[in-house]
Amino acid sequence: MKILCVNAGSSSLKFQLFEMPEEKVLISGYIEKIGSEDSFWNTKINGEKIRGEKFVKDHTEAVQVLIDELFKHHAIESMDEIKGIGHRVLHGGEKYSDSVLITDEVIQSIKDLTKLGPLHHPGNLAGIEAMKKALPEVPMVAVYDTAFHQTMPKLNYIYPVPYEWYTKYGVRRYGFHGTSHKYITQAVQKMLGKEDVNVISCHIGSGSSICCIKDGKSYDTTMGLTPLDGLMMGTRCGAIDPSIIEYVCKESGMSVEEVTTILNKKSGLLGVSEKYADHRDIEDAMNNGDEQAHLANDMYIERIVKYIAEYYVKLEGKVDAIVFTAGLGENAREFRQAIISKLECIGLKLNEEENMAIASYKDKHEGLISAEDSTAPIYVIPTDEEVMIARDTYNAIK
Repeated sequence: MKILCVNAGSSSLKFQLFEMPEEKVLISGYIEKIGSEDSFWNTKINGEKIRGEKFVKDHTEAVQVLIDELFKHHAIESMDEIKGIGHRVLHGGEKYSDSVLITDEVIQSIKDLTKLGPLHHPGNLAGIEAMKKALPEVPMVAVYDTAFHQTMPKLNYIYPVPYEWYTKYGVRRYGFHGTSHKYITQAVQKMLGKEDVNVISCHIGSGSSICCIKDGKSYDTTMGLTPLDGLMMGTRCGAIDPSIIEYVCKESGMSVEEVTTILNKKSGLLGVSEKYADHRDIEDAMNNGDEQAHLANDMYIERIVKYIAEYYVKLEGKVDAIVFTAGLGENAREFRQAIISKLECIGLKLNEEENMAIASYKDKHEGLISAEDSTAPIYVIPTDEEVMIARDTYNAIK
């Protein structure tokens, strides 16, 4: 069964076609700068990357590019071969604790939840509508970033604000990167051969979150009502004193919306360094003696250390695995080293040789990086959100 996975952003569309249940990737691609004159895409098939360029007006045209690529590279010979389409959707609110077949009601709830996902939902919806137009008979599945976290207990998802804000406006911690944290949970379950795993899953990339997984279920996580909470990230501030917003509005004359945009798009590593959102650029700048790059890096490490320690205590030290995943978690070897060195006080220890041997650009991409006498095993496991979307879509359609 061929399952197409779609991750549509405001100006991008990422896709992968899987043969299921074998989970074999047949073709993948990424269409960027939709709506701009310099639109382009990269398609990957049989290990080869092929670039294409033309003006892609909107998501409807992006979907046509996607379909053209599938035919051109013989990933399909007929549209009938596609038996299901999985869409990554940011926010499912409290309504969806699992992936669901997309109906008119589901589309309406995605629209209603745009107030909680204003940066992501318009793109998610555009992708769904465009695929619906192109393949009206093919069942589609919404895979929610928030669904995995619906097992969190109330003491971890309720904010200490008037309770009416929760009942009336839905103000609570929802958590994100659920598809990634779910994938890591399943990977650890398979690796250890047990269901009730306790895991601290560190998804560290341009967007970052840490999830405390207790007995195989999400127990707590760093992101909140929106993905802005928790860790500082490439361009997001993470957890800050909320009074900062009112203070900066009054001092600068900016609106709440303008300040919130800065907290989402011009803060984090970019805000502190004033130049770099990508950690690779931060590392280069640090090597050239850039003090603000050093500061941004050290602040990032401090915050990751803080949450790992907090979740270690929440799991009462009974941790089956601490996992580093996503772009930075999988590749930044010295960064992982710096984090664990600050956690030696709770007995976490690194096997330096193994840690330095693992990265996506090395021969070894995953594995155990902790020392034998570490109080918890530490792993690098590459995440695969697309295969998780394919699994959920395949199971929902079945």
